[in-house]
Amino acid sequence: MRALLTTFSWQELRHHPWRNAAAVLAVMLGVALAFSVQLINASALDEFSSAVRSVNGQPDLEVRAVQGSFDEAVFARLAQHPQVALASPVLEFQGLALAGERQLPMRVIGIDALALPTIAPALMPQPGKNATRFAMLAPGHVFLNAAARNVLGLPAEAAQGRVETVQLRSGGAWRRLEVAGHVAAGGAALAVLDIAAAQDLFDKLGQLSRIDLRLAPGTDRAAFIASLQRSPGWPAGLQFAEPGDAAERVSNLSRAYRVNLTVLALVALFTGAFLVFSVLALSVAKRAQQFALLGVLGLTPRERLRLVLIESLVLGLIGSGAGLALGTALAAFALRVLGGDLGGGYFEGVAPTLHWSTGSALLYGGLGVLAALVGGWWPARAAQALPEAQTLKGLGAAPVQGHSHWLALGLIAASAALANMPAVGGIPIAAYLSVGCLLVGGITALPWLIALLYDRVAPVFAQRVLPMLAIERARRMRGTAAVAVSGVVASLSLAVALTVMVASFRDSVTHWLDVVLPADLYVRATSSGRSGNSGTQSSSDTATFAPAFVQALARLPGVERVGTLRTRSLQLDPAQPAVTLIARSLEGGASQALPLVGPALPVPAGQVGIYVSEPMVELYGAKPGSLFAPLSPALATAGSDPAAFFVAGVWRDYARQFGAITMDARDFERLTGERNVSDVSLWLAPGTSEGAVQAAVRELAARRDGSDSTTTNVEISSVGQIRATSLRIFDRSFAVTYWLQAVAIAIGLFGIAASFSAQVLARRKEFGLLAHLGFTRRQVLAVVAGEGAAWTAIGAVAGLLLGLAVSVVLVKVVNPQSFHWTMDLLVPWGRLLVLCAAVVAAGTVTAWLAGRSAAGRDVVLAVKEDW
Repeated sequence: MRALLTTFSWQELRHHPWRNAAAVLAVMLGVALAFSVQLINASALDEFSSAVRSVNGQPDLEVRAVQGSFDEAVFARLAQHPQVALASPVLEFQGLALAGERQLPMRVIGIDALALPTIAPALMPQPGKNATRFAMLAPGHVFLNAAARNVLGLPAEAAQGRVETVQLRSGGAWRRLEVAGHVAAGGAALAVLDIAAAQDLFDKLGQLSRIDLRLAPGTDRAAFIASLQRSPGWPAGLQFAEPGDAAERVSNLSRAYRVNLTVLALVALFTGAFLVFSVLALSVAKRAQQFALLGVLGLTPRERLRLVLIESLVLGLIGSGAGLALGTALAAFALRVLGGDLGGGYFEGVAPTLHWSTGSALLYGGLGVLAALVGGWWPARAAQALPEAQTLKGLGAAPVQGHSHWLALGLIAASAALANMPAVGGIPIAAYLSVGCLLVGGITALPWLIALLYDRVAPVFAQRVLPMLAIERARRMRGTAAVAVSGVVASLSLAVALTVMVASFRDSVTHWLDVVLPADLYVRATSSGRSGNSGTQSSSDTATFAPAFVQALARLPGVERVGTLRTRSLQLDPAQPAVTLIARSLEGGASQALPLVGPALPVPAGQVGIYVSEPMVELYGAKPGSLFAPLSPALATAGSDPAAFFVAGVWRDYARQFGAITMDARDFERLTGERNVSDVSLWLAPGTSEGAVQAAVRELAARRDGSDSTTTNVEISSVGQIRATSLRIFDRSFAVTYWLQAVAIAIGLFGIAASFSAQVLARRKEFGLLAHLGFTRRQVLAVVAGEGAAWTAIGAVAGLLLGLAVSVVLVKVVNPQSFHWTMDLLVPWGRLLVLCAAVVAAGTVTAWLAGRSAAGRDVVLAVKEDW
């Protein structure tokens, strides 16, 4: 076998380097895309988790409020507990830092430097060269991490004798602090200062965000927590979390996004298997007589099978090796230029370094080799099944008839069953398997579909010779036709499915924006940084407008009416990202203010109605008509009984993946006593200039803050700007799908070209006979082009039907199980018909080009080769 590889197979590779290079390139691109996505995601997740651990430290337990902060009296109680060896209070909030005229988000943490070193050493302030030894305990001093110095434009290390200052703000006025050193914590921009100074400077006296506990040796954590929760006077809105909860929460943030992105990247590898198939099918067809001669000389059919599989293995090994190298380079480039976010909003502010993974390299390299072996299996079987005598005479192989409709039906039935199975750990594994079974089952059913369609079409063209020859060959060589168009069917079905999914999602987002953006202008307080999908505290937790400012906005010329909104972050489950509580006016009814999924239920007397987003139903079991108990302790106040919250409806929310709860602003104010709001929507009178109103709002905010109108802490956007920005981000996020569709279809068309080249090379004597019967070269090419049109047309029909079926699984199963929200199915028939027509036209031209060499002048002489 080694001798055949170094002579027979090597000669084929040497004489046709570009064709084999195309197969290697397909495997390389598939492996590179998937491996680079894995490296980027793993590096970003490791870096983000490391940053979380450095900030949170490694306590035995954490005490946190479900929402906002809590009274520091809890710290005194815990510090004196006999089972607590050490208690470290922490005040943490999101603020703004002033860098020139730019306002940048800055995470601010107040710590107790005397209790910190053994729990969170990465947060321990390190005095600089210009600071005193006890600068960490002095008010007015702040310590920055490397990311904070970078975004503020400060050098990595302060110059000798130079005093550096930074201005910070959260809710109140700007505070100028002296930079006295640094902290080692990584991640996003971070400012650390003494907790007493933080409470005093930022109007948070008596408040804490969390308490880190180091328990005495031998303490039973569960019993300790239970005893505290049962003790008299223990606040209802506090929860305990273990260090592992933070790491799990970080992983849960982006797990579905990472898995779906990896699966999408593997689409290129899936289509690459068809290119390997096409290249080896052409190679086997061209060497059919050589294989037959080797068989006559003693090479068994099984050895021919092994020989072709080894050739595909070599292509896979070369492609996988090159793909791993390219994937590593792509990952390094993306991490350096784009960071680890990849457009999902999960790792904003993180600049990770590349973390190489041998296990991932072996996994994705193995997948590349497996794809090449799968692509080479059918050509290897064809080489094994070659009839030596018939092939040596140049008569080609016998027609292959398909008898696999029962297998196809079984796979499609299995696909339907898998599509109805739940997700495993939040990942729609069964749904992915359902898509795979559907694709394989649909491709397996191609011979049956060809017979079903062309048995009825054939009589129509019975009197026209050229179309009759093309259709009859498709009918009688249905197995061969099915193999030839399988690549087009696979690629076109994936392209159709992605097109329908993206169109459905975009249409649903557009309708959602119409409902949630009814006003003309939107004003938001921006005294702290906002988070995307990171699941952390949002800006609106600290940035608010007072009722007097809202009333002043309502009195501005041109403003017809105003609406308000207040948001809070709620940590209902330590292992899950925070959910958002939204208090807004629902005077006109929830059905008008919210994009409800289903009708709104009447709220029973004595209960508070809430409307939850779709993820709340999946993640927390907040079903319509039920009481939502986790919210009661979160909004409980001292001296009053907890309110009962009734789930009156479910609404669609594409902005918050991990859940949101909406309640009437009047209920929120009654329960919490808070009247400040974070967002104000303005309805303008007809004919009013938006620009004039925006200028008036900025001037009003400047008078409120006592600052210049160019540096006001408000963000003003028109409904058109928000819609345009949202849809532009959406289109940019899904731009990769269009590129993958183009690659998949190109690979499928290459498969058509290779299959037709293989067929016409094996049919040279048939074309010679047609020439002897009086067919011109043009007519022979017309027959080949007609076969291409007939074969590609059935491939387009099958790909369209299969793609629509796959799109239903993606829209109705994969998307809800991955991201916990639903969308309406929209089929863009115009785009799909144009896509199918383009594929048929391209397949026809491809077949015509493939047949030109077979219909050359020496085709007549091919008949003489028969002996």
